[in-house]
Amino acid sequence: MRKARLLTTAALAVASAALLAPPAAAAAPAAGGGLDIHPSTVMPGSTVTVSTAVCGSEGSASGDASAVGAGTFTLAPGTDKEYEGSAAGQFKVPPSAQPGTYEIVAQCSGSGADGKQVAGDLVVTITSTAAAREQQVTPKGHVKTGVGGALGPDPVQTAAGVAALAVAAAGGTWLLHRRARGDRI
Repeated sequence: MRKARLLTTAALAVASAALLAPPAAAAAPAAGGGLDIHPSTVMPGSTVTVSTAVCGSEGSASGDASAVGAGTFTLAPGTDKEYEGSAAGQFKVPPSAQPGTYEIVAQCSGSGADGKQVAGDLVVTITSTAAAREQQVTPKGHVKTGVGGALGPDPVQTAAGVAALAVAAAGGTWLLHRRARGDRI
């Protein structure tokens, strides 16, 4: 019995260690980095610059931004000092893009990394983060919770509610008065 318990404990320890360990492919990043997206958070209609050092200084790549609706684009060897030694390209996020996180992919060609694929995330938002910080939004109007009183935005409805309450109060008072006198209803 003791041997079975030890074997069970050892098997559980090995199984939990295997479940908690990250997969080998996810733990090792791509050599030279992944796909750099700048800016990584944009509004619809913005232009995005994509670069990667994975393809090498003389390599190019074919980019795919169809997840966000921008289609394909080309990454060429970087000529700017900022993108020297990398392949870089641009695409425009369509004005009809919906908010969310989209995966942008590039596949290297024409270098030692031919066929290597890299990816990065692009976040599309409706408001820019700078504008959101500057603009303080204050709530206005009524909250429609299903719970409320007689006061509403329409004065006619308010007057009708007050009149209904007055009639109900007068009728209740009249019934209580008759009952107190002993009159039958």
